[in-house]
Amino acid sequence: MNTIETGTEELLCRLEDRVAIITLNRPKKKNALSDHLTPALRQTLLDLETKREVGCILITGSGDAFCAGGDIGGMGGNASKDKEVSELPTAEERVRALIHKQETLTLRLADHAKPTIAALPGVAAGAGLCIALACDIRVACRSAFVTTAYRNIGFSGDYGGSWLLTQLVGPSKAKELFFTGRRVQSDEALELGIFNNVFDDASFENEALALAKQIASGPPIAIGFMKEHINRAVTGDLRSNLAMEADRLIRCAATSDHKEAVKAFMEKRTPVFTGD
Repeated sequence: MNTIETGTEELLCRLEDRVAIITLNRPKKKNALSDHLTPALRQTLLDLETKREVGCILITGSGDAFCAGGDIGGMGGNASKDKEVSELPTAEERVRALIHKQETLTLRLADHAKPTIAALPGVAAGAGLCIALACDIRVACRSAFVTTAYRNIGFSGDYGGSWLLTQLVGPSKAKELFFTGRRVQSDEALELGIFNNVFDDASFENEALALAKQIASGPPIAIGFMKEHINRAVTGDLRSNLAMEADRLIRCAATSDHKEAVKAFMEKRTPVFTGD
């Protein structure tokens, strides 16, 4: 097990059996995002893109929460109350800055070269829920819950939550969950398709890591193409996906991993993939 430096104690990262485990580490704040944690998360995700030794990324939170979203203490003008009006960014500048922040977190996660899993040991709210939704797979302990939460602070939503949630539950249910901000407990989240699996609290960490290790042991090139196919299916058409699948399959046929898989099948053993 190797530690990966993130530049802050608010974000931890370690590598175990080809799984990069990222832990949001502000337990006293329910792992709310901050000026230290969030930039470190963006940079760590970027750094992991090209690490051949990483086959899967698992994002979780310390303590009894995944991520409570933005730190409300810095909202409502509190962070800028000591600045002169002339020093404050314009509305247009704030919009551009937020778009950049969203694209380098939500979009980076959704398009990441590695498969990603959000493992929820507790609440995911607001932007924290969006981080979980941007991952490929979501698993949770039985006591976990999610909430859009934005209405509670007079916000309409950000970080792609409206688009991501609608893909999973449809527009009518997404509207209900945004309009009410109600808690969605783990059993309902599983039924709605927000969660892929729910595990007992006692076994949650082991079960989530076992799933990540299973994915990480697979053929990296083929799994990367699978993710690309499915992501494109959301906005593309069948003809385009057929062409892309044909192209990527022929590429896979030329890899060492494909040859190893065929050889292992004939020898009745488990293949060992290398990403070549």
